Parts: sequence; C-alpha cells; structure tokens
Amino acid sequence: MTSSNPIRILIADDHLVVRMGLKSMIDTQPGMKVVAEAANGREAVALHREHQPDIVLMDLRMPVMSGVEATVAIREQFPEAHIMVLTIYDGDENIYRALQAGARGYLLKDIPGDEFLHALKAVHAGQYCIPPAVAARLAQRVSSTDLSPRELEILKRIVEGMSNKEIGSALSITESTVKNHVNSILGKLHVSDRTQAVTTALRRGIVVLD
Repeated sequence: MTSSNPIRILIADDHLVVRMGLKSMIDTQPGMKVVAEAANGREAVALHREHQPDIVLMDLRMPVMSGVEATVAIREQFPEAHIMVLTIYDGDENIYRALQAGARGYLLKDIPGDEFLHALKAVHAGQYCIPPAVAARLAQRVSSTDLSPRELEILKRIVEGMSNKEIGSALSITESTVKNHVNSILGKLHVSDRTQAVTTALRRGIVVLD
C-alpha cells in the first residue's frame, strides 16, 4: 500500500497505553494508518461499522464485550472483515475460540516490531498469520479430548472453589455423579488432582475468571 492509499487499521484494546503505543508504531509506517480506537468490544463493533477498516487489531479480554464476541459480531455484519488478535494470552482454548470466531491471525504482545508489521501486511493481503509457537498451542488443543458441556460446567465450579457436595447441590445432581465427572475431567486434562485441574484450566484458557 502507498501513503495515499494506506492500510486502515482499527485498534481495540482496553488499555490506553497499549493503544497509544500501537498507534505510534503504526502511524510512523508508510502505507499504514490508524483510523479509530476502541476501549471495549462493543465500541469495536460500532467503530468497525462506521469506518470499515482494512484490519482490526483485537485484544481478547475487554470490558462490556470480549474480543471473541466482538469478532463474531463484526464477522456477522462483514464476513470478509480482517481481524487479527493481539493479546498476552497464549492458552490453546483462547487461540481456538478466536480462530473459530473468524480471526485471521493470533499474535502475542511480546512479538518483535518488525514481525508485527509484517503480520499486518500479510493479513491485509488475505493470508492467515499464526506464528509457530501459537500453532503449537493450537495443536495441543486439537489433540486433546474435549470436555462435555456438563464437565465444563463442573470444572468452572471447581475453579470457583466449590466442593463436590456444593457442586451437586448447585446442579441438582448427586455427589457421586459429580465425583464421576471430576474423574473424567482429570483424565481428559491429564492431571492427577483438582489443584492441577484448576491450574491447567486457567493456563489454557478453558475457564476464564471474571
């Protein structure tokens, strides 16, 4: 792209300092221009509708509406939208959800500047941009056994610190049924106890704390 016809970029991140840094980096590049900034997912959807940028740089964890939810909403209105996730979260579930929502790239915020700018150009050209480290995380997710909806529900309550008895009461099932689900969860996550299950669930992004 040329300076007279630049790649138009929307930045969606709830941290002002991050937006300022990205804007400063991008606007100094020939052929690139930040056209709008959003502090949450809902703003990102509205600003995309208004400006229809070439690329959206989307953070995952934002207030009001998450990056994944915003990606889905934008793609419903603009199926060809080019959205690239830029985040600190490298859990395989985070990556899977973002790509499933329609993101064309997934970058971590510690990426070197030159690689970041190259990725922007690649996504603008219609390519998908998934660095090797991110692809390896995604492969881990694909190769693992999915938790059932009930198991995911129970895992979330384990992360919240609930006992089997409390979970059973909350879900109107017996304590022995909860125990069977917990054993299945431990097996699928390849861990030996509840503490390791909590750690794995949070690290991989299977469960997100509010």
